[in-house]
Amino acid sequence: MKQLFPIRHVMGYLSSLILSALAVTALLDIPFAAKMAILTVTAIIQASLQLFVFMHISETADTKKELYLNIAYALFVGLVTIFGSMYIFVWGWYS
Repeated sequence: MKQLFPIRHVMGYLSSLILSALAVTALLDIPFAAKMAILTVTAIIQASLQLFVFMHISETADTKKELYLNIAYALFVGLVTIFGSMYIFVWGWYS
């Protein structure tokens, strides 16, 4: 029976709840830099938790390289989009 109980998923779910509660602390009256640090760290940890626990990224040995390559490419595209938008709209680049 112990083998049938999904302890990894339950612990992942509880960890997600705890990380979400920690992110709510950004609503407190603390400096902006501290708020951004809390949100960034909890977001990165929670995204990693979702990938590895619930999406089973680390469980497949045959396609592991392709999965990590896809994740790296998605991060690259996302970061280029975010920083490209900031470069154009916030930092005042005009053509």
